[in-house]
Amino acid sequence: MIHVFVGPSLPRSEPQLAAADVRVWPPAQHGDLFAPEISSDDTVVLIDGVYHQAPALRHKEILAAMGRGIRMVGAASIGALRAAELAPYGMHGVGRIYAAYACGDIDGDDEVAVGQAPDDARALTWPLVNLRHALELAVAHEVLDAPRATGLLQALRAVYYPQRTWAAVRAVCRNRGERRFADWLDERRKQDRHFADLKRADAIAAVTTALDGPAAAASAAVAPPQWETAYFRRWSNAAVREHVDGLELSTEDRLVYQQVFDPDFPGRWAAYLEHLSLRPADGGPGLPLAERLTQACGGRLPADRVFRPWLDLRDEETVGLLLAGETDADRRAVARYADVLAGARRRRPGMSAAAVRDEAARDLLLTVWRCPQEHLETEAAARGFGRAASAVEAAKRFVLGFLEETQRRETTCAGH
Repeated sequence: MIHVFVGPSLPRSEPQLAAADVRVWPPAQHGDLFAPEISSDDTVVLIDGVYHQAPALRHKEILAAMGRGIRMVGAASIGALRAAELAPYGMHGVGRIYAAYACGDIDGDDEVAVGQAPDDARALTWPLVNLRHALELAVAHEVLDAPRATGLLQALRAVYYPQRTWAAVRAVCRNRGERRFADWLDERRKQDRHFADLKRADAIAAVTTALDGPAAAASAAVAPPQWETAYFRRWSNAAVREHVDGLELSTEDRLVYQQVFDPDFPGRWAAYLEHLSLRPADGGPGLPLAERLTQACGGRLPADRVFRPWLDLRDEETVGLLLAGETDADRRAVARYADVLAGARRRRPGMSAAAVRDEAARDLLLTVWRCPQEHLETEAAARGFGRAASAVEAAKRFVLGFLEETQRRETTCAGH
């Protein structure tokens, strides 16, 4: 399967995007390459991405995808920029814009950035690479000489990219006395609406390369130590979702719900640590947890304060062990709480779980765990959070839903 992330550079009506083995995605953003639909041996053609309206696609996400055996092809926009940056690791770049980035002729994000329509990701402004190409063509046709073209390019670069509309381009030309160039470009665009559209040409070339197959050589696998940072692990876990009982749920939300609300979870966490001690992920010799604890600290501390393994929620065995006590009611509660948080985001733009006050999350934990403040660190460690601050941060996602349900129960009781 070929997955094409595209928006303003190439409309979905292009024939190449209608091929049977092509799936078209919106402009890429942080987390998209974790989608379960993208499998090893697939090809991803990265063309367009987002910058301001959502977090951008990170380099380590691309490295991780290549490490899983996914072929990465980049062109035209953010794809060209990322391909030039990651070519040494096996990302395949296509087109003139990629080549310009790779050899250092251009180097800024603003070269390819455009303002996008929120509904269909149409380009509302002109990218600098297309204007640069138009100026090169104007010099070739003797509409401008090279020094004037260079001066005009600098003036156009000074216009902030979301404001670089055709009207703004004409205004810059008029202010610099280059009306002839603007008229010439306008006329050529009337004859060919894709005139000087270098981003479109490169995008088509990239999709064609992927469809041809052999030209998009398999990406070099990247060793995990190069990209499995703490940040990457956090993104990876946050992206794991699963359809359960007709619900699409975040696996991380399901686990945190068990850590917070299941009174038996401390025992399950202890059993999980025992499992890891007997079957180390690095292939080393297995040891009973008590023996390993004696080696580590003489047995003076509890295991949950000494061993804090990173959880890979992509691993089915890990998820199966830690969610062994999950019930249908638990999953429905996770879905309800997620809906409450999503509703708050719709009503209050910018609202997120991180915006919930620490005090509110701490009160939730103290209420559910029925422990005094001075025991919070101990209880958090026993439930796999490591420390109380981590538990408070994780529990924030449930605070709004928990408070809403608590208030509803109190109102119902008062009515009786």
